[in-house]
Amino acid sequence: MENKRKNKDFNPNDCPVTHCLNKIGGKWKPVIIHLIRKDCNRFSMLQKAIPEISKQMLVNQLREMEDDSILERIIYAEIPPRVEYKITGYGQTLLPIIDSMSEWGLKDLKKSSK
Repeated sequence: MENKRKNKDFNPNDCPVTHCLNKIGGKWKPVIIHLIRKDCNRFSMLQKAIPEISKQMLVNQLREMEDDSILERIIYAEIPPRVEYKITGYGQTLLPIIDSMSEWGLKDLKKSSK
């Protein structure tokens, strides 16, 4: 079953910001990337770390990032099978953006709590 995304190819003016948001925009993708980077790299771990996300939404987001070569899904031949997610080399190029989002969020949280 192919996953259809609403925004994947929407970029009428070839805007670089829109292109980036088509890859990692939305409520969950930056959070998922951040968690996988912090070794929260299994489906069940991600579900526990983001209790607000539905199982289907997590599956969809992981598949989209796999399709975009941001994440790699590694299946270990064990009983029971174990699946882990890893950020690809291409996905690593997005980490400075995630870092900037994290830094901004920390500053704004501190400012908001005063």
